[in-house]
Amino acid sequence: MKKYSVLLFLLTALVTTSSAQELRNFNFGREPIVSPEITESQVTFRLLAPRAYEVRLYGSWMADFRSTLAMSRDTSGVWSATIPLPDPEIYTYSFVVDGVSMNDPSNVHMQRDGTRYLSMLLVEGGISEYYKEATQRGNLKSVWYDSPTIGFQRRITVYTPYGYEANPRKKYPVLYLLHGAGGDEEAWSSMGRARQILDNMIEKGEAEPMIVVMPNGNPWQQAAKTLMLPEKEFQWGDPATANLYVNSLVKDIIPYVEKHFRVIAKPESRAVAGLSMGGGHTMSVSNLYPGMFGYICPLSMGIRDGQEIDAELKAIKKAGYKLYWVGCGKEDFLFESANALHQALERNGLEHTYYVSGGGHTWPNWRTYLTIFGKLLFK
Repeated sequence: MKKYSVLLFLLTALVTTSSAQELRNFNFGREPIVSPEITESQVTFRLLAPRAYEVRLYGSWMADFRSTLAMSRDTSGVWSATIPLPDPEIYTYSFVVDGVSMNDPSNVHMQRDGTRYLSMLLVEGGISEYYKEATQRGNLKSVWYDSPTIGFQRRITVYTPYGYEANPRKKYPVLYLLHGAGGDEEAWSSMGRARQILDNMIEKGEAEPMIVVMPNGNPWQQAAKTLMLPEKEFQWGDPATANLYVNSLVKDIIPYVEKHFRVIAKPESRAVAGLSMGGGHTMSVSNLYPGMFGYICPLSMGIRDGQEIDAELKAIKKAGYKLYWVGCGKEDFLFESANALHQALERNGLEHTYYVSGGGHTWPNWRTYLTIFGKLLFK
């Protein structure tokens, strides 16, 4: 009997200790910190930091990315700052506590941009309606495929539209959506809200139902760094590694997708689009493989001074295409290169759309571009 009593005591102590660990996640005896708090005209940010000497707020809505806003402290140790409500968009922000940047612990809405996790502020209205959850939602899957071209198994993110599983005979066109430098196969779904944008456009009847494939554009990686997988060493001056990723896109990724997903395997049902580095990949893969894609959409990217692409553009024109769509912001540091691409397309007689927006080299532009050219695909 004594043995059972000892056992019961030990089990009770274990459960009590475990519960105590869990209870540390709750703030008993204190009102929860609400941050960000959004009203019709303003946003208030708050942080409990009673021992801090100085807390400042940084937000992507600020015109100068080097500027921060001082926060004020109340008697309970809560720091706060209130700003006028920014225009509808997705913004990221952080607190700078005694010189150290940190995310908002009261905000569960986060985005990952490469190696950075960022607190997110969604201001509703206008373009932001595409960033919210639709009623009919597609699926987002992480898929592993073999890449003989690069030399190991790699990962892609694949979006399938609402209804894909319900009708096993229906086939879909495919958009290959490429990220920029510092990103990976999750960038367009995390920072770009690609699933939400596609869900909303398809539900509204503004876009054709499509599959979207988001690869990892870093050939030295098997997948995003968050998986802690070993990476390859590359000699970038070696001709053997030139265009390794774009060759893999055509030789490995497209065949895999067309074998394992219900797709329409025709050029007029393939689109490629990408931002920044991914815009360069978009141009490279369409130049190297004319006729592979019916829709070509480089974003915030163009051609360098002295770069000769006339022969490649003429080959694209000869092979045929449905849409060539170029988008760039006026304040983008690559705006002149996008202008040069626009001029080269005109010079070689390629019908195209050149969309110039405000803003710079930022996700608000790239998300907006997806809502624009996405409605033009596969029509």
